[in-house]
Amino acid sequence: MENPVIIALDFENADKAKEFLSSFEGRSPYVKVGMELFYAEGPSFIKWLKERNFRIFLDLKLHDIPTTVHKAMKVLGGLNVDMVNVHAAGGTAMLKAAKDGLLAAGAHHTKLIAVTQLTSTTEKVLNDELLIKDTSLNDCVAHYAKLAKDSGLDGVVCSVQEASHIKKRCGADFLTVTPGIRPQGADTHDQARIATPAEAARMGSDFMVIGRSITQSEQPVDTYQEILNEWRESYENNNRKTFA
Repeated sequence: MENPVIIALDFENADKAKEFLSSFEGRSPYVKVGMELFYAEGPSFIKWLKERNFRIFLDLKLHDIPTTVHKAMKVLGGLNVDMVNVHAAGGTAMLKAAKDGLLAAGAHHTKLIAVTQLTSTTEKVLNDELLIKDTSLNDCVAHYAKLAKDSGLDGVVCSVQEASHIKKRCGADFLTVTPGIRPQGADTHDQARIATPAEAARMGSDFMVIGRSITQSEQPVDTYQEILNEWRESYENNNRKTFA
């Protein structure tokens, strides 16, 4: 089992991100570059990360008409990142167009995943604001996951609470990438559906996206290792496998 921790580089510019990453010299963890940092710095920062052997989840959540997404994904495919994403709500044609765009760029190794529902979304928001009624949040997320799988995608972004349900519906190899991870006792911030690293291991999360708990820690490397250890212990207890 590979290292499941993806550190969210939620910084406003490259200088701050580089300063943070300097503490991880020699480790090169998997990192997530989101909208704020990418829009501020663009492809040059992605190139800097790749030159230092970081694996990259480029989290831009594309959601547009199929032609636009196809063209955009061809560009992103040329950045040689390890994972990119789109919104599942864009529908089958858009999801397939995204995959085709990556393949057209020769980015066969880049994993394409779909956002199901944001971890800030609650049942009330789903029903009253998004007007998706007569279905539970869990079933809605599972439906989007199946849509993504049927469209040729590699996995989804979801909360830990939905990971096991998605695995049952889409298969063990279908990736579940889970934000909203907080070590025991940490601040929940603006996410409604959260879990601890131990719960993520128990419920079938393949990757945990963790930002402020690590990036705002006084000892980020120690916090990173503690989270990894908590996940590892739970994973081994539940799966009786050795973490590698």
